Amino acid sequence: MAEAMIASLLRQGLSDPKNMFAAGPRVDRGRQLHELYEIETFIDNSQAASLADVVILCVKPQRMNIVLEGLHGVIRPEAFVLSIVAGASIAKISNGLATSAIIRAMPNTPAQIGAGITVWTASKSISNLQLDQTHQILSALGDEIFLEDETYLDMATALSGTGPSYVFLFMEALIDSGVHLGFPRRISEQLVIKTIQGSLEYYTKSNLHLAALRNAVTSPGGTSAEALYFLEKAGFRTAISRAIWAAYERSFELGYETPGKAPDKNNSKNND
Repeated sequence: MAEAMIASLLRQGLSDPKNMFAAGPRVDRGRQLHELYEIETFIDNSQAASLADVVILCVKPQRMNIVLEGLHGVIRPEAFVLSIVAGASIAKISNGLATSAIIRAMPNTPAQIGAGITVWTASKSISNLQLDQTHQILSALGDEIFLEDETYLDMATALSGTGPSYVFLFMEALIDSGVHLGFPRRISEQLVIKTIQGSLEYYTKSNLHLAALRNAVTSPGGTSAEALYFLEKAGFRTAISRAIWAAYERSFELGYETPGKAPDKNNSKNND
């Protein structure tokens, strides 16, 4: 995702290579990024951060504490921090870095081709100029949605941030089913991809509710009715809902470091 942001910002002219710095633990990776984008790279995070007006945190959640410790007190007073780390709350980042200007965002995998969706929020210390800068940065990755309530970020992590993995698993299952029926894998893959692409395009142009579209292709006693009956009997909807809730709980645990202390599902406001 870090490279996707670098490439998108440079491609759209939102930054100049001489004004962009990247830091990471692998020398070979830094050299590769330098050769590809002509940006300066560092092994030490604090070297890059000390030069930046916008510091973007793009690390694994499990590495967050180490990264924050290394950057504590390094962020320039006029700079702000944009974090795309799953589960890492604004409070945690602010305390860890000793700075108050924090943007928390959750993009998803399609952002790597400029077709993503990013949910983001900001601390009260963020200025209007910094809000505009964030909008430009995140727009380079696709669509973006600003929400004032930070609690929605953990929800977005579970729904849209993790969402592509659900879609890929569903596609994989469809392709494997086609192979089981007897199709060559390449043809099964082609059928599934075009079916999903076409269905999505049809939905966006139809202005109809998903249930209406589903009913339109479900003839009484037909093949769709039979297939949908088995999906419902197998708990398809419930399995998806439970999976997303599990992802939400995990996001909460990563951010607040209190395993098992995620909000009660029965009392959560998204169930009101």
